[in-house]
Amino acid sequence: MSTATFLPWHQDIARQWLGHRERFAHAWLVHGLAGIGKREFAWAAAAALLCEDPIEGMACGKCLACGWVALGHHPDLKKIRPEAMALEEGADQESDETVGEGGAVTETGAAAKRAPSKEIRVEQIRGLEPWFNNATHRGGWRVALIYPAESLNGISGNALLKVLEEPPPSTVFLLVADAPDRLLPTLLSRCRRLPLATPSPEVAHGWLVEQGVRQADDWLAACGGAPLLAKKMSALGDQPCPDWLKGFLSTLAQGSMPDIGALADMISKNTAAQWLDPLQRLAVDLLLVANGLSCRYFPALQASLTKLVGVSAGSSLSDLANFINAQRRVAGHPLSAKLFAHAVLQRIATTCLLAQKKRP
Repeated sequence: MSTATFLPWHQDIARQWLGHRERFAHAWLVHGLAGIGKREFAWAAAAALLCEDPIEGMACGKCLACGWVALGHHPDLKKIRPEAMALEEGADQESDETVGEGGAVTETGAAAKRAPSKEIRVEQIRGLEPWFNNATHRGGWRVALIYPAESLNGISGNALLKVLEEPPPSTVFLLVADAPDRLLPTLLSRCRRLPLATPSPEVAHGWLVEQGVRQADDWLAACGGAPLLAKKMSALGDQPCPDWLKGFLSTLAQGSMPDIGALADMISKNTAAQWLDPLQRLAVDLLLVANGLSCRYFPALQASLTKLVGVSAGSSLSDLANFINAQRRVAGHPLSAKLFAHAVLQRIATTCLLAQKKRP
């Protein structure tokens, strides 16, 4: 994440927001739909705040500070995120027991062999104290990026709360979240909110085309209008509507039960999130079609879903949507992947076939 520029659909709000930096709050919660570029916004905002020669509030991209930000080495900028995410982003692990990048404590021996944490640990927050206690390196702002803020657990969240109650001077905290309601209420009360809107379909489509994404409209629909998520998913080489889902729904639309075992065996080779995500979107489309509306996520399935459900199926489909959402919450548990997928698919198939029988 070296680019320090705002995405096209964020530039106007960025200029307006950064134009009042003389009255800047010490902590901001940047939130909005997943996949619209909130993390990129926070990174570009940090670059703008640290820039020594900003142009209309934006980072100039030419000064020494901008160069350091681009390289990820600015001493007045810290990124605090889970270890697992840091590794995905290519951060180097420190040797010996020390406070690494973003205050992350790394260890040697048996402790170092544990799986990377998916939470922001309290040591990462406490490890920032020496950074807070020193003067800023360039005499300007100091910026702490915290993302995703939902990965703060109760202990690390309370540790951050104590910092925000008596904020260090010249320091701005930028917290990034998809779901602010999952944060501690006391932590929310210490932050100013900065909601980011989802870009219009026209803007998002144009950007995806510029990025070389084919079937831009279908990918955008499948990702709920989130262009960065659409670009990421398209790069995986699948279709906007997975072939296995098309086949599953096509068989159900004919009034037949699919081969659940074979399908479960196939999709369970991926992570649960990879196949639960499209099933969650399918549940929404089923409800929309049952209420006489068009599909939101998978327009290609409109004909199949219309054959499946009628207005009398609304209650059972609502229960199905709640069931799938509940499975997403337990997807990380050590379950049998194939049995887990089989149970979810069986429930969907049974509900859809019953809904088809209830059609007037």
